[in-house]
Amino acid sequence: MNANLFGLIGFSWSSVKGLFLHPLRSLLTILGVGIGVASVIWLLAIGEGIGQAVQKQIEGLGADNVIVRSLKPPAELNSGKRGIFPYGITRDDLERIMATLPTVKRSVPIREVRREFRYLDRLVDGRMVGCIPEYAEITRLEIDRGRFLTQGDCDERVNVCVLSAETAEKLFPYEDPMDRAIKVEKDYYRIVGLLKPRAPSAGIGGSLEAQDYSRDIYVPLQTLWLRVGDLVVTRRSGSFEGERVQLSQITLQAVDVAHVVETADIIRETLLPHHPNGDFAITVPLELLERARAMRLMFMLFLGIIAVISLLVGGIGIMNIMLATVTERTKEIGIRRALGAKQGDITRQFLRETITMSVMGGVAGILAGLACGPSINLMRWCLQKVLPHAMAQVPDVIRTMEPTIVNWSVPLAFAISVMVGVVFGLYPAMQAARMDPIEALRHE
Repeated sequence: MNANLFGLIGFSWSSVKGLFLHPLRSLLTILGVGIGVASVIWLLAIGEGIGQAVQKQIEGLGADNVIVRSLKPPAELNSGKRGIFPYGITRDDLERIMATLPTVKRSVPIREVRREFRYLDRLVDGRMVGCIPEYAEITRLEIDRGRFLTQGDCDERVNVCVLSAETAEKLFPYEDPMDRAIKVEKDYYRIVGLLKPRAPSAGIGGSLEAQDYSRDIYVPLQTLWLRVGDLVVTRRSGSFEGERVQLSQITLQAVDVAHVVETADIIRETLLPHHPNGDFAITVPLELLERARAMRLMFMLFLGIIAVISLLVGGIGIMNIMLATVTERTKEIGIRRALGAKQGDITRQFLRETITMSVMGGVAGILAGLACGPSINLMRWCLQKVLPHAMAQVPDVIRTMEPTIVNWSVPLAFAISVMVGVVFGLYPAMQAARMDPIEALRHE
C-alpha cells in the first residue's frame, strides 16, 4: 500500500518535472484547458440564471391562473372610422365567466389608464390602476407603510390611493406622503399606503405586456369607474380619438392546477362569440412555465455543447504540444529504452504528463468558474458606468439575472478535461513508445 502510494507520488513528481522543462509552453496549455473548463461552468451558470429568472417571472403569475387581457384591434380594422372605438373585455364578460365556469374560484379585474399625478408643483406621468384588494396578492406588491385597498374602499367608492415607491419619492421628496392628497385631473385622492420597490416584469408571450410598477398609483376599481369612466380621449392637433375600455385585464384563479388548460379553453369559447374582432388575449402561465422549462433545458444543452467544443480545442493544443515534446525528447526516449524501459513505460510516462496538465487546467478552470457570479456583477457594473445608454436597452432579465452554478457542471467539466487529456495525449504517447531505440539514440 505504502509502496504504491510512494510510487504514485514519484510518478506524479516526474510528470511535473517534465512539464517544467518548457514552463511557458506548459502554462499556455494548462491555461487553454482551464479556459475550457471555466467556460463550461460559466455558460451553464448563465443559462441556469436566465432560465430561473424567466421561470420565476412566470411562476409569479401563478400556475393556477388564467389571464385575460384586452387588446387593441389592429389599425386596419379601424381604418376609415372616426370617433369612439369600444374594444376589450367587459364587465358583462366577467359576469358571464363567473356564472358559467365552476372551475373558476376567484377573479381579479383591473382597469389601467395613463394619467398625470400632481402634488403642489410636482408632476409625475404614470399609470392609474383601478383594482380590488386581491390585486396586491397576485402581483406580489408589498406594503412599506400604511395599508393597501380594502373591500370597504371599493364598496363605498372612496377617493383613496396607494403609491408606488418611485411615485412617492418624486411627488414627496421631502414630506411624509401619508394622509396627504394628490390631484389626478379634477379629483383628489388621499394616500393611505406606500409600497416597497417592485422590479418590473418582462413581457411574456405575445399577449402579456411588460409591466413596470415604478410609477403606479392604485385606487379602488369602483372609484375609477365612477371618477374616470370607461372612455379615454386623446386629442391631437384639433382632432380627437376616443377608446372605450371597461376592463384592462382579468386574472382568473382555477380551483385546481389540473383544470387550468381546460378553463382557458372554455373562457376562449365563451368570449369569442362576443368579440369577433379578436380584441382579447388569453395567457396561461402553466403552459408558459412548461415551455420555459423545455427551452431552459435546450438552452443549457446548447451552451454546454459550445463549452465542450472549447475544451476540445484545448485538447488539440495538448496533442500539438505533446507531439512537439516527443520530437524534442527523442534521445531521452532512446536512452530509457536502452536501459530497459518497455513501450508501456514510455506510454505511461507521456500520458501522465498530459493528464497532469489536464488536471492542473481543470483545477484552475474550476476556481475561475466558481468566480462566475462576482465576475458577471463586476462586468455589469463596469458596463453601467462606461455605457449606461447601451445597458438601458438590455432586457431586464439579463440586467438582473444572477448566475447560478449548476452543481453537476463542476465534476462534469473536470471529468471532461481529464478525459480530453487522456484521449489527446494517448496518440503522442504511443508515437513515443513506438520509436526504434537505435534510431532514437542517433537522433540529434
